[in-house]
Amino acid sequence: MIKRAIDLLISLPLTLLTTPLVAALAVAVRLESAGDPIYRQVRVGQDGQLFEIYKLRTMVSGAEFTGAGLAIAEGDSRITRLGALLRRYSLDELPNLWNVLRGEMSIVGPRPTLKGQVDAYTPRQRGRLAVKPGITGWAQINGRASLPWPERIELDLWYVEHRSVALDLRILARTLGLVVRGGGVYKGATGGWQPPSQT
Repeated sequence: MIKRAIDLLISLPLTLLTTPLVAALAVAVRLESAGDPIYRQVRVGQDGQLFEIYKLRTMVSGAEFTGAGLAIAEGDSRITRLGALLRRYSLDELPNLWNVLRGEMSIVGPRPTLKGQVDAYTPRQRGRLAVKPGITGWAQINGRASLPWPERIELDLWYVEHRSVALDLRILARTLGLVVRGGGVYKGATGGWQPPSQT
């Protein structure tokens, strides 16, 4: 109940303050490339519940079905010019606040992943689903997308096992610096999810 109260205390004023910015950015996204400026994707939330996440679109429409699919590297030609800027400062994540208000996400928690990724979890890794997914989290401030997938999951599991209001506040404080620096936005050479081997 305390965590939900904090989520609302943060997300409600932030949503009101950033709505004009999100609206302006959505218009800019639409002017630069055809397609809905709000990107929607089904993710897995707490206890395996599916929900639709909202983000500002940073790539050309239908990008997940072309090129490298869901793997996104720095300099990916599918990323629009505005999209690169949005990613650099995590502005594309602002509509995640709507998911927090709806109770599907929290401000702090493991980033929500796709069903195909969750289906490949080990029983231990499924412990990641014990809490609501978050806009930022322990793995986010310790390497983000540049982390190898198993390491990222382990950091999220550590958070689940040690979660507290004090830890959430620590994560929020470090997130501010991360957003300014823009580190870990892309998977790099070793980061990102890889589908399990079929051999």
